Amino acid sequence: MNSPFLIAGELTSGGHRLLQRVYYEDTDFSGLVYHARYLHFLERGRTDYLRCLGVEQRELIGADEDGLVFVVHRMEIDFKSPARMDDVLTIHTSTEKAGGAKMVLSQEIRRDGALLIAAKVIIAVINAKGRPRRLPEALAQQMLVASKEG
Repeated sequence: MNSPFLIAGELTSGGHRLLQRVYYEDTDFSGLVYHARYLHFLERGRTDYLRCLGVEQRELIGADEDGLVFVVHRMEIDFKSPARMDDVLTIHTSTEKAGGAKMVLSQEIRRDGALLIAAKVIIAVINAKGRPRRLPEALAQQMLVASKEG
């Protein structure tokens, strides 16, 4: 793969793991991670999961005449415990379902093994014009296998 991007994280047994440090900019006045910043951590986990699978999202839009784009359709987040500045977080991403015009991803954010955030993310697969399209079968299988074997 000739990518100008640095691939972060690693494929592991059960999906993808990404380490992220909490910086001052991620916190609110109380010193805890601001709730909206968890969305950034989760997005980085999903994006680097795809990159580790060899998928560059910006290349998908021009992959064929229709284009292929992933958009978050729905997200459920359970906030279990807060993170603080300088914590090192582990973002784990795995595929529950991939096929048709959607993917269902499971994500967790942990600190030293303790669960801080649990999220279920439903990703819609659309074309460049915003209409639903099928996820290519080869990519769906690749994501499902990666989440089982690593």
